[in-house]
Amino acid sequence: MFRMSGTLMKDNKIIASCISRQEGPGSRTEKVLRALEEICQHMDLAVPIWLPARIEEFKQRSKTVFLEDSFMEEIPFDSFSIQVIEE
Repeated sequence: MFRMSGTLMKDNKIIASCISRQEGPGSRTEKVLRALEEICQHMDLAVPIWLPARIEEFKQRSKTVFLEDSFMEEIPFDSFSIQVIEE
């Protein structure tokens, strides 16, 4: 089973969190993208843009933090982090 968590932070406090579970066929990339979409939908967020620095960080550490520059609209939080917690 593949699980990924998403966390919204504001003023160094967690304001929302969610875990997505992905089962079945598909590459790791497909599961990451499906999980990200599910987490964003649950939190009523637009899916962030994967900037090159975020992609590299995620490849190396299986986690990354999206900041304001990763969203097309203004965001009411400081950061949105995702992390793979089980593969």
